[in-house]
Amino acid sequence: MGQNLASSASKGLPEGGKAQRVFLHLHQEITRGVYAPGSVLPGEQKLAATLGVSRVTVRRALDVLEKDGLVERRVGSGTTVCAQKSSPSMAADFSTLMPQLVEMGQNTTARLLSFSYGAAPGGVAEALGLGAQVRVQTAVRLRLVENEPFSHLTTWVPEEIAQNYTEAELATTPLFRLLERSGVKVDSAHQTVSATLASPEVAETLGVRIGAPLLSLDRVVRDEEGRGVEYLAALYRPDMFRLEMSLNHVGVGETRHWEPVINPARKEAAE
Repeated sequence: MGQNLASSASKGLPEGGKAQRVFLHLHQEITRGVYAPGSVLPGEQKLAATLGVSRVTVRRALDVLEKDGLVERRVGSGTTVCAQKSSPSMAADFSTLMPQLVEMGQNTTARLLSFSYGAAPGGVAEALGLGAQVRVQTAVRLRLVENEPFSHLTTWVPEEIAQNYTEAELATTPLFRLLERSGVKVDSAHQTVSATLASPEVAETLGVRIGAPLLSLDRVVRDEEGRGVEYLAALYRPDMFRLEMSLNHVGVGETRHWEPVINPARKEAAE
């Protein structure tokens, strides 16, 4: 989840605005697990009809997806989604990020864009440890700062938990508050931060151009028994949000290393 799109940006997008829209849409669907590795994409004609473009436009987008190694095209077999090769990565523990995001939720306003129940995308279901038949509540919200679009948030919550609050409540109350009210005892979370490009739908919502760079944060929240209770996929405008961290150089001799400075007040907010 949250795979970096920067590699695609460096290789170039397909020519033409419509082809770029199709490319970004399919790229996001593949990297989010809607189309799992080994699955076959809908045919060019069906994609063209669904996305409201010509087959030539779809073909241009698929050409770039194939060059990027995301799909493989064979005559008679269609377009197959490829398994993604693991790339070298560095992990960072943003020790104060969680409480800051909680505080952010209290100091900004949110607008509920969509609300539904159904199956979770493959990657989400796997991260939450859900069976194939478990339904989730999917909600998409736009968060604003002084009426300016700031972040695009998509959350998936198991139906068993989500049925304890209403669509109207989600539109006015931070999700973590609703989870607590539902009896969920949050114990831990794992989050990753990367970069991505704005798909047509997200770009329109956030008021940025299609393909604009965005900061991507994915978070899996678990309760005291280790069960997945929420998956958050958040997209932030980089001109309105940045990550900062203060570090101390500690240790002796060859063991000296950098450690994050944990603000006690921030730590208490998380607890």
